[in-house]
Amino acid sequence: MKPNMGGADRIIRLVVAAIVAVLYFTGTLTGTIGIVALVVAAVFVLTSLVSFCPLYTLIGLNTCSVKK
Repeated sequence: MKPNMGGADRIIRLVVAAIVAVLYFTGTLTGTIGIVALVVAAVFVLTSLVSFCPLYTLIGLNTCSVKK
């Protein structure tokens, strides 16, 4: 897997995942929408840790800086 996520993209995903987790565990997000949001947050964390997003590959997006 070739990295296709830049640093800013990874940080934004981690911040969004943290916000969703806080909202879920404080009871603001509940029910099915809360569980779905928590799963999406987990995917955000995983893709941020490995710097690879399969969806970016499908749509041809690459936010990773070019290394020379």
